[in-house]
Amino acid sequence: MAMNERKTIDLEQGWDFMQKGITKLKNILEGRPETQFSSEDYMMLYTTIYNMCTQKPPHDYSQQLYDKYREAFEEYITSTVLPSLREKHDEFMLRELVKRWANHKVMVRWLSRFFHYLDRYFIARRSLPPLNEVGLTCFRDLIYQEIKGKVRGAVISLIDQEREGEQIDRALLKNVLDIFVEIGLGNMECYENDFEAAM
Repeated sequence: MAMNERKTIDLEQGWDFMQKGITKLKNILEGRPETQFSSEDYMMLYTTIYNMCTQKPPHDYSQQLYDKYREAFEEYITSTVLPSLREKHDEFMLRELVKRWANHKVMVRWLSRFFHYLDRYFIARRSLPPLNEVGLTCFRDLIYQEIKGKVRGAVISLIDQEREGEQIDRALLKNVLDIFVEIGLGNMECYENDFEAAM
C-alpha cells in the first residue's frame, strides 16, 4: 500500500468516533466529570471529518455528516435541554434558559470547529446554511418556539414586579431579552413579534 493511500473510514465507524467527542462535549456542558479537550483530541476529531469528506465517492460522506451535525443538536436538545426547561417555571426557568443558551453557543462553536471542513468546502459549493446558523436554528426551532410564550409571561411578570416597586434581577432580564434578539439571527423579528407585541 502506497504511503499516500489512506484507509477508507466508513460512515458508521467514523461517526462512532465523532459521537465520543460529542458526548465528551455534552458532559463538559452538563458539568459532569470529564477532561477538557486536548489539542490532540481536537485534531483527531477535525481530521476524522476531513478524511470522511475527502474520500473518493461513494465514501465522501459530506452530506451525511452535514445532516448528522444537525441531528447531534436535535438529539441533545430533545433528550436534555427541553426536559430541563419544561420542569422549571418563572424566574428559575429564565435562569435555566440563559444558561442553556450560553451552553448551546459553546456547543455550536466547538462542533463547528470539528466540522470546519464542511463549512469551508461542502457548504460553500452547495449554498447550504453555514454550520453556525444550523446550530442556532436548531435552538430557535426546537426550544424557542416551544417556550417563547412561557418566557414572555415570566418576563412580563418580572417587569410588573419592578413597576410595583419590587427589586428584580435586571441582568437576568437583559440576558433573556438578548436571547430574543440573538435568536433572530441578525434581525429583530423574534424580539418585535414575540416580545414587544405583547407589551
